[in-house]
Amino acid sequence: MPREDHPIAHSPRDGDPGAGREDTVTSEAVGGSASLVGDLLARDLASLIHPLHDGKAHRTGHVWVRGHGAMLVDADGKEYIDGLSGLWNVAVGHGRRELAEAARDQLETLAYASGYTGSSNLRAIELAERLGRLMYPGIDRFFFTSGGAEANESAIKMARAYWKLRGRPTKTKVISRELGYHGTTLAAMSATGIAGYWPLFEPRVPGFIHIPSPYPYRAVSRGASLDAPSTYGLTIADELVKAILREGPETVAMFLAEPVIGVGGVIVPPDDYFPRIREICDKHDVLFAADEVITGFGRTGRWFALEHWAVVPDIVQFAKAITSGYFPLGGIGVRDDIARVLDEAPVPWMHAYTYSAHPAGCAVALRNLQIIEDENLVAEAARKGARLIDALHACLARHPHVGEIRGQGLMCAVEFVKDRDTKMPFAPEEQVGARIHAETQARALFSRVRGDVFVLAPPFVTPDDTLDRIAGILASATKAVLG
Repeated sequence: MPREDHPIAHSPRDGDPGAGREDTVTSEAVGGSASLVGDLLARDLASLIHPLHDGKAHRTGHVWVRGHGAMLVDADGKEYIDGLSGLWNVAVGHGRRELAEAARDQLETLAYASGYTGSSNLRAIELAERLGRLMYPGIDRFFFTSGGAEANESAIKMARAYWKLRGRPTKTKVISRELGYHGTTLAAMSATGIAGYWPLFEPRVPGFIHIPSPYPYRAVSRGASLDAPSTYGLTIADELVKAILREGPETVAMFLAEPVIGVGGVIVPPDDYFPRIREICDKHDVLFAADEVITGFGRTGRWFALEHWAVVPDIVQFAKAITSGYFPLGGIGVRDDIARVLDEAPVPWMHAYTYSAHPAGCAVALRNLQIIEDENLVAEAARKGARLIDALHACLARHPHVGEIRGQGLMCAVEFVKDRDTKMPFAPEEQVGARIHAETQARALFSRVRGDVFVLAPPFVTPDDTLDRIAGILASATKAVLG
């Protein structure tokens, strides 16, 4: 599995100060040794270990000192478009004073209080009530975490506890999908279907099974569907049936899936996929957990992504855009009847985090959700996503090495291939995606790649002309690498 490249990049709320500037920044913009960035990186390498740590790659990294709107500024004063909203999370853009003030006001009033049973705080109660109004029907109870991996760990433990309390203790297995990403804590990593995350940490937690993801661009025939006409969406959904029957329905607790695969390459499922998944889970008494850590709170042009297909999950995991990255916060929402099983249990649900329901995090989330509503940013994500896809098509669709341009709302991807007609990929050692990403950084755009798939998810407040500029930069970088 090729190593993923590392990203971070942004755009402004009240206009783009970089608009109109020539996209010909030299390679020193990626982090030169004769600069303040170079000096800071030397100190960094002597003192820090990073997520996805790669000392060699980090030597040409960035040190960010400021953000505004959809832009990041590094220690040398160079501005970059944040092509991935930080890590899919800075939905309302950088430098929002309202969010800083919400955190400050709460920290001055009540900086911290335990969220353990017997203790609560006003902001946590208000946030749970607000989420109940936004969330899928029937999901009105919430458990808060510090982020997305903790949310997925919590969903896994919730599912196992639920079935044990229902008198079905053998239902413990989790089925997830190839290319799905659910975090890097040990159970979440075991659910993650990207093999590059596993080798240094084997053995994985037992009881996790992976099935193929829907990947329309790389669809292959897998034979007839078990119970439905053989369209690709239904056929690939029926991989879940095969896995449940192979493992035994009495052993499977949960199916875990991102509505739109994010880290794995912004892969949008066929329209008939998730309705069929819901049917399968109902038939075999398997809980359906939707990992909306990336897709939740408007990223796909709906508040939550399964709304596109009128499907309601049993458990929802969320994080990232709930605070736009201004405070670490995540959580899960569960069906009311699942929560009732916990309420009536003869033993406590022995799962806890020190920072569950952190009052400052909940205050920031409340203010962030208000901004998303007041500025109509869910609809803006839908509109701006369509504009970005159109701009990418205009700039790149005819390039002989562009296999597919795809997306849902304001999360998009361009997949590069060696042969467009056969969809043959480039050899991993050619590092095409990483080279294109280096060229976009030289042109002041920072994002992320998965192999040779370039992904984009800029802030919801990114100006239209900056979206057009993103497409132009990627086209210029593609030409520099691939001709």
